[in-house]
Amino acid sequence: MTYAQTMAEIRDRRAEIAALRENLRALQSTVEPQEVTDYEFAGWDGPVRLSALFGDKRDLFVIHNMGTGCAYCTMWADGFNGVYDHLADRAAFALSTPNTPQVQKQFAKSRSWRFPMVSHQGTSFAKDMGFLRPGKDELADAMGGWYPGLSVFRKEDDRIVRVSDAELGPYDDFCSVWHFLDLLPEGPAGWSPKFRYA
Repeated sequence: MTYAQTMAEIRDRRAEIAALRENLRALQSTVEPQEVTDYEFAGWDGPVRLSALFGDKRDLFVIHNMGTGCAYCTMWADGFNGVYDHLADRAAFALSTPNTPQVQKQFAKSRSWRFPMVSHQGTSFAKDMGFLRPGKDELADAMGGWYPGLSVFRKEDDRIVRVSDAELGPYDDFCSVWHFLDLLPEGPAGWSPKFRYA
């Protein structure tokens, strides 16, 4: 096929994906909220409750990050740092890892991350939300069974409910790097993220 023919077919597929996204959005609006505990995390300035992470917002994004040993999670968080102000204008945003607050502080400083972080170490938060899954895959097992994703919470009167969640991984909707690489003829071609590039 010629360039024009192939691009026309690609545009058709993108239209199909856009229609599927509309269907997903409609389905998402019907989710029955799941009530959750007001978990207590280790924050940078001491204990902090899930309810406190909302600040003055009704909605809250919590990223389930595997911690400082995962270059993939770091790449995602680097991207979140770039859109943090936009997201935080609409809903609260925090990143949760199994690392201690001291380790988080040092790592966040090295990456120039600006978003709030909490440690779920010693809690059942990640497991209860479905992001501690030993045996899921080799990378997760190497990281202690932690799995990356995000949960979306809402305050409803005196309770907190989870209204959505998603896994994070190559080709998801939350990391643009993979979508850029998809535009190359050979795609990622075995590329994987690194903590530093020469």
